[in-house]
Amino acid sequence: MNVHLRPTITSEAEEMLEALAEELEIPPYRYEQAETSYKSLGNWLNREASSIRQYDPQVHVQGSFGLGTVTAPISEDEHYDIDAVSEFRKLTKRELSQQELKRLLGVEMRLYARAQSMNKPVVEHRRCWRLEYADGAQFHMDVTPGLLNGAEQLLLLKARGLDASLADTAIAITDIDHPFYAVVSHEWPRSNPRGYLKWFRGRMAAIFELRKRELIRKSLRAGTEPIPDYEVRTPLQSAIMILKRHRDIMFIARADERPISIILTTLAAHAYNGEDKISDALFAILTNMDRFIERAQDGTFVIANPSDPSENFADKWKKHPERAAAFFEWLGRAREDFSRAAVLSNKQLIADLLAKGVGSGTAERVKKRAAARLGAPAVLTSGLVRNEAQARSSAVRLKGDRRSA
Repeated sequence: MNVHLRPTITSEAEEMLEALAEELEIPPYRYEQAETSYKSLGNWLNREASSIRQYDPQVHVQGSFGLGTVTAPISEDEHYDIDAVSEFRKLTKRELSQQELKRLLGVEMRLYARAQSMNKPVVEHRRCWRLEYADGAQFHMDVTPGLLNGAEQLLLLKARGLDASLADTAIAITDIDHPFYAVVSHEWPRSNPRGYLKWFRGRMAAIFELRKRELIRKSLRAGTEPIPDYEVRTPLQSAIMILKRHRDIMFIARADERPISIILTTLAAHAYNGEDKISDALFAILTNMDRFIERAQDGTFVIANPSDPSENFADKWKKHPERAAAFFEWLGRAREDFSRAAVLSNKQLIADLLAKGVGSGTAERVKKRAAARLGAPAVLTSGLVRNEAQARSSAVRLKGDRRSA
């Protein structure tokens, strides 16, 4: 089978992919949990007694929770990783070092943890501080401090002849490994999570608004109560969640090589062309996503950050060529697995094929969910994936992407 060509998808395969997307959706309360957590921290940082209130710290979510592409952990040992940024809007790089900014946030986060009776210590990581919630909550929150950097980023990108349309939301962030981490310097690492989110939403804007209007029409909510964005699911988001789960299962024993989520998400969003069915979106992405990987003159792979074209998401591939090889290995496997399933009409055979890519437990639940969607009106609960056979048999814990999406 030529997996580079879009297969003719049977109605049964379409139903199974729709059911798989539903199975991978996390419960709404997880999004509510993330929102409550970062807003609570933001309120703490801006309380009257806060030592940093005068710097106007603003906390907002980034990563997969912001993008709506979160998938549940494969096992109960894994945590949901909520990524957030605390922007200090009334401080500049001329006033302090990265180290001092990191320290200022760390002091308040430790006080917050104590006030919230959180038993686990606040842990410092390379770029962020981590709040570890109670074991039963099954999540932690990584908070990266940053300073507004839009004006400087605009000049930098224009000077290099690069797209600066999203530069206004750029920030400068902290990084322990940066050569000027401990001294006051003009040189800081850069990021632009709000710009990336704007770009990503732009790739699915039309279908997102259509789906949101449909939800509003069907909603039983009283009055004009708004529908949160996390309740709207587009084919692009669903396809990304499916591909992330396929990747997680494939690399369950090779965590260091697995393609990072920001690369999958970026290439998928580039390849998405507004398809209104999950299957069409999935195969458009699988067929075309590698076309958006460029090669520099020295042969280096380049996957540019759409919100900061000077950043290469594949920069580690040069030092670690096995990661590039792993990406293309995964893409070939995903094309083959989903193409073989797409042409089948027997749901048990489809489930058997899907099991290789998404886990046997998930595949069986997908089959039952697909049957329920066509038959009885009962709807199975959203798929919090636990204890997949492969996960139980592996001692390797999946490591969270540091640039996740």
